[in-house]
Amino acid sequence: MSLPEHGRPVARSRRPFFGFCLCQPPLCLLLPLILLLTRPWSGMCAALASPRFTKIPTDQIGVSGGVASFVCQATGNPKPVVYWNKKGKKVNSQRIETIEFDDGAGAVLRIQPLRAPRDENVYECVARNSEGEVSVTSKLSIMRGKAQRHTSTNGLRHAFSFTCALLASAIIPASLG
Repeated sequence: MSLPEHGRPVARSRRPFFGFCLCQPPLCLLLPLILLLTRPWSGMCAALASPRFTKIPTDQIGVSGGVASFVCQATGNPKPVVYWNKKGKKVNSQRIETIEFDDGAGAVLRIQPLRAPRDENVYECVARNSEGEVSVTSKLSIMRGKAQRHTSTNGLRHAFSFTCALLASAIIPASLG
């Protein structure tokens, strides 16, 4: 039996070969195009994007002994990691809890119980991915005072009152002034 000449096919087969059917050249050239057109575009064409905030934390005024919560959420591609800083360092305390969102693109900072002046500070939310980093700050102020306990005459109900000062500012329109 003689060997075939170089460059000539020995035989053509239409049997499956590892899940693929060997076929004529025009159809084989179309197969990658068919696969490309039938796959979802979302995964193939998603552009890389630096993080941007979709929910930013607001300044909080808390009561000594109470709770303060800050919420921060970001989007980007790849999905950003969100974390909290206090004085330029990642928050780390037994009273301060960071709860990350299930999808990883947000976090809640919860401080309990609030202690003045220790917890009064500017807190920074940072969102970071391979394309960049953004940050936003929010301030925590804590009202100090003494809680007074009041007991009703039947002794079953308890109420608390808290004495505090309130500071406010306003812009008065010229038409009212």
